[in-house]
Amino acid sequence: MRGEPSCPKCGGRVRAPGLFADSWQCDVHGTVHPLQPVIPPSVEALQVVVHRTQVPVWMPWPLPVGWLFTGVVCAGDDRSGGRATAVACSGPAPLGGVGELVLVAEELGVGLGARYAGIDGPDPGPSMSAGKPAQTKVLAAGRPTAMWHVPGAPDDRAVFAGEARGLWLWAIAWPEQSGLLMYDEMVLTDLRDAGAEVDLLPCGALSPRLLMP
Repeated sequence: MRGEPSCPKCGGRVRAPGLFADSWQCDVHGTVHPLQPVIPPSVEALQVVVHRTQVPVWMPWPLPVGWLFTGVVCAGDDRSGGRATAVACSGPAPLGGVGELVLVAEELGVGLGARYAGIDGPDPGPSMSAGKPAQTKVLAAGRPTAMWHVPGAPDDRAVFAGEARGLWLWAIAWPEQSGLLMYDEMVLTDLRDAGAEVDLLPCGALSPRLLMP
């Protein structure tokens, strides 16, 4: 597990602000919001992210039967606050075996969702062009939210993207068949709005998807 901030778009090393730049820099992608080290799943670690982020922390709530919270990451620094979050959870897949789901909320251009999706970023692209019907909907913070299937991802995953609370919402499911979860009236809660029930969140082992998309 890496202990230093990295580039949210490529995972490469970043340079902290200094004499020659007032922002974090990646040699490949220029100015970026640094991706903080992956936090092992615990209620306390999740609360740290919830309290510092400027964007939603989406979680299926309640979690599907048998599913567990398996990690969270945040892009941003102490000065800007979190500008992207990714929450992982896993459990029984719709067609058997184990499924994994990563939900990303991010500002335009951060590129974290595209990295987990395995596509060229930084944003979802033409799959969400006007006139194309959405493939499914979720209920995000009480609002019906259209989600489009994003083409071009590796065959091992299903990728959906939409817009919620004025920001990108990505849902990436492994294996690809676990994308069926997105057609099952999924309800997402922004954990910044959640109450004390979050203290009862079941936690599992850290998802390797957060470390190596």
